Amino acid sequence: MANETLLIELGTEELPPKSLKTLATAFYDNIKSQLDSNDLSYSEIKWFATPRRLAVQVLDLNDKQADKVVEKRGPAVNVAFDEQGQPSKAAMGWARSNGITVEQAERLITPKGEWLLHKATVAGKTINDLVPDMVVTALNKLPIAKPMRWGSERIQFIRPAHTLTLMYGEQVIVGAALGVDSSNQVQGHRFHHQGLVTLKHANDYQAELLKAYVEVDYQARQDKIIEQIKKTADDIAAVALIDEYLLEEVTSLVEWPVTLVGTFDEDFLKVPAEPLIYSMKDHQKYFPVTNNNGELVNKFIFVSNIESKDPQQVIFGNEKVIRPRLADAEFFFKTDQKQTLESRLTTLETVLFQKQLGTLKDKSERIAHLSHLIAEKIGENGVDAYRAGLLSKTDLMSDMVLEFPQVQGTMGKYYALNDGENEAIAQALEDQYRPRYAGDNLPEATIGCAVAISDKIDTLVGIFGINQSPKGDKDPFALRRAAIGVIRIIIEKQLNLDLVTLINESISLFGDKLSNENTAENVLDFIMGRFRAFYQEQGIAVDVIQAVLAKKPSAPLDFDKRIKAVSYFGELPEAETLAAANKRVANILAKFDGQLYEGFKTELATEQAERDLADVFQSINLKVSPLMADKNYQAALSELAQLKTPIDTFFDNVMVMSDDEAVKINRLTLLNEIRNSFFAIADISLL
Repeated sequence: MANETLLIELGTEELPPKSLKTLATAFYDNIKSQLDSNDLSYSEIKWFATPRRLAVQVLDLNDKQADKVVEKRGPAVNVAFDEQGQPSKAAMGWARSNGITVEQAERLITPKGEWLLHKATVAGKTINDLVPDMVVTALNKLPIAKPMRWGSERIQFIRPAHTLTLMYGEQVIVGAALGVDSSNQVQGHRFHHQGLVTLKHANDYQAELLKAYVEVDYQARQDKIIEQIKKTADDIAAVALIDEYLLEEVTSLVEWPVTLVGTFDEDFLKVPAEPLIYSMKDHQKYFPVTNNNGELVNKFIFVSNIESKDPQQVIFGNEKVIRPRLADAEFFFKTDQKQTLESRLTTLETVLFQKQLGTLKDKSERIAHLSHLIAEKIGENGVDAYRAGLLSKTDLMSDMVLEFPQVQGTMGKYYALNDGENEAIAQALEDQYRPRYAGDNLPEATIGCAVAISDKIDTLVGIFGINQSPKGDKDPFALRRAAIGVIRIIIEKQLNLDLVTLINESISLFGDKLSNENTAENVLDFIMGRFRAFYQEQGIAVDVIQAVLAKKPSAPLDFDKRIKAVSYFGELPEAETLAAANKRVANILAKFDGQLYEGFKTELATEQAERDLADVFQSINLKVSPLMADKNYQAALSELAQLKTPIDTFFDNVMVMSDDEAVKINRLTLLNEIRNSFFAIADISLL
């Protein structure tokens, strides 16, 4: 059995850059899955992608499947032969279907009986037989939302296909896909190479394409771009802003990256940096640069797909294109400043937040009231928080934000300062949207925290209040992100806020707009459900999270303290025994259908072990009570952990369910008091 390299490449028109990596890795996964399901062994499989191709290279691939021995069981021997030992019709029919006689059949003997057996050798299929269908299947499974058709054909794909390269070593595998027959030819660079590149061997793929000005290795191409950008930035004594998503998009736009520097008029720097940066990144795919102080400078780095003999012409063309973009930003900024944010409040009445929940003006007023409440609870200026909440959505009506939605909030900050609002209010306008995504920064200022929490709670309550909670992966109002944002802000900023209070206050601000009678419960349950994901990302064990969730503490900061305490407790040597004891006590109490005493009665204690346990518990409880009052849960659990030995002794020597009813109830009362001491923090029986 021979081993060679398999090359599969589909050459196309320029593929969508934002989808390229997803398509390439999906193609790789689909091919790999089929190789594995067909029992074809190989040493390594690699994927490649450029704007004009998707490719997979498989090293040391067997040229065929191994032959298989397939066992086909026939009828039982007692059915296969009659009393005279002659084959039955069933046996002869089975033998005929397998191309043998009954006499040629083997016997399968098992403890349950004996059967006729035929072992057939099935020859493995060759690469030539398997690969063409594998390619077609892999292409059909690609995640393409909107396929297109071209020419007069009814074939559909994300872009028109031009070449299909199927090679096993030096051999061309005959096949077809998307209306294109296979060959040993691939497309070179659109401008730097004329005609197709002919491959002599599948191993020559990367080297030959490099000669044709194509860096086909996606990661290698991205590494070159990063290296070139950093070197170019060093050459101009600047720092390039390398955005991960932009880098991926640019990598997907070029086959032969060449980095150049452009310049724009320094007067544009009078405009806030954010819209200029978004204009360069989003519209033109340029990398903005700053000085060593982090201040934007009037240069940009861009990646060209050609190695020009006159690079100055390429630079001039890009400078010419960016100028009107920046001029638009400058015009919007100057125009917007002629009108105050406060004067835009009336225009918010013309924009619906949601048809059942009212306008953006309604939402702003609700945010303002809730922000005032939160600010006062955390010791901040409620008047400033109210003002920030009221103005929070006004910059959405500015020309700049209408053109660059990504700078919402940020432009609100600049315009607020221009209007003479104080720094705290201005900063809160930017902070309100944070965190925008996982790992994003939190609001800088406390008033910003109040507005950000208010905005998110208002959205959660409003959408749940009209029965439009997220379904499956559909979450059009980003409620999951909002819930995680509320949790992060409260915990990481150490804010003493209770979710029940915030939710109920928010509900009251909606008046009669909400139709869901269970809004408060639904919103709280939804946010509680986000705690699991929040802590699992931090590596907290699921049983620890479940133990705290059982208590359903509605203050996130309190929830966090319990999580840390239970995580610490779980590492103690006493944890396993005490968790088991709590579970045992819970089971015993669940079966008890009666009334416990108000407290443990020493005079009813008939065993030394129960008196000892009661004495130790009373002593520990004197220390635990003040710790619980201070919410020092970790220290409280450390004290309770000392109950391990007396509890073990109690269960070893005392019959809880005594025949004496009074003694039994007394013992259950003691166990219940101990369990409640643990349960006041978390249900450790779940550990």
